[in-house]
Amino acid sequence: MSTDKPTHDPQQAWDVVVVGAGPAGASAAYAAAAAGRRVLLLEKARLPRYKTCGGGIIGLSRDALPPGFELRLRDRVHAVTFTLNGRFSRTRRARTTVFGLVNRPEFDQQLVEHAQKAGAVLRTGVTVARVEQNQPDRYTAQVALQGGETILARAVVGADGSAGRVGAHVGVKLSQVDLGLESEVPVPPEVAADWKGRVLIDWGPLSGSYGWVFPKGETLTVGVISRRGEGAATKTYFRDFVARLGLADFEPSISSGHLTRCRSDDSPLFRGRVLVCGDAAGLLEPWTREGISFALRSGRLAGESAAHIAQARDTQDVHRRALDYASAVTTGLGAEMTVGRRVFDLLQRHTGLSYLAVTRIRPVWNALERTTRDSIPLAKALRSHPLGRALRLDR
Repeated sequence: MSTDKPTHDPQQAWDVVVVGAGPAGASAAYAAAAAGRRVLLLEKARLPRYKTCGGGIIGLSRDALPPGFELRLRDRVHAVTFTLNGRFSRTRRARTTVFGLVNRPEFDQQLVEHAQKAGAVLRTGVTVARVEQNQPDRYTAQVALQGGETILARAVVGADGSAGRVGAHVGVKLSQVDLGLESEVPVPPEVAADWKGRVLIDWGPLSGSYGWVFPKGETLTVGVISRRGEGAATKTYFRDFVARLGLADFEPSISSGHLTRCRSDDSPLFRGRVLVCGDAAGLLEPWTREGISFALRSGRLAGESAAHIAQARDTQDVHRRALDYASAVTTGLGAEMTVGRRVFDLLQRHTGLSYLAVTRIRPVWNALERTTRDSIPLAKALRSHPLGRALRLDR
């Protein structure tokens, strides 16, 4: 067993430093602080801040929230209208709420407040320049901020997005990159009433693309997503999609774009005392690009593991705790991503057939409804389904 000893005063170091205060980072900070560790949560933006996201809260997200979290839904979805590039509209309805919709700035702020109540210290308006782990001190990592300040940490959790500094330090590898375009569109009460409780999902004209409309009171979140490299075509799809819906005459309050990135199967999830989670780790569902549930769950796992790493007194124990985190992510969230990738590949090859399956075959709709309403991953919902057998999910 290693007998390494720290070369600094341990009181100078934070137990856990979390970089990024989105759902993944706030969940990590909450979990580590709830475990009794001294936690510093760093965020470069001023909170609350906007994030390009539909704001859908499925069952897996709901059940991963901190205890006592008050979920403030802007709407409850009971119906989904499906179209195929604007044609063949068909609506599926459910007797109960399929999923809820939140305002992301408000939702993210609540998560941060829960982390603070658990004991985490928040610093906003700071940008991480780099993370270092070097000799002679193997008992801390160094988080260097722009401006020259260096923060010592016994464990670091990177939740600073797919293009963040921490993911680069760990060496995260990405396999699927997509471009999402979105607008928040205020609409008159009569238009909002028509969308209340109902979302729209459109199979788009580009391979693997789709569009959405999510109602949030008197505002509609409207967006499209497609693979990177087709920026002009994606913008055209978005413009045509908005016009087709009759929303082109309404001025958006916010318009934004964002790249979503999925990890490669062999992408690392840690390096030494540094873990990555959420978007920083490339963790999201490849088909729908749903990321909130992956952020909340991986953030909690990262925070719990970081709390253990902060107490480790030798490098072998640090490595063992980090390996435990990586194993939990790959066997759980990683397995879900594998299934999502298979489904996504199938849909790209058979777009029309997949539309018909969802809109005309009740068991397929039932399986999708279960994955959003209940805390059931897509892999589990499809395992005993004919589609799951076709994808070899029963093996």
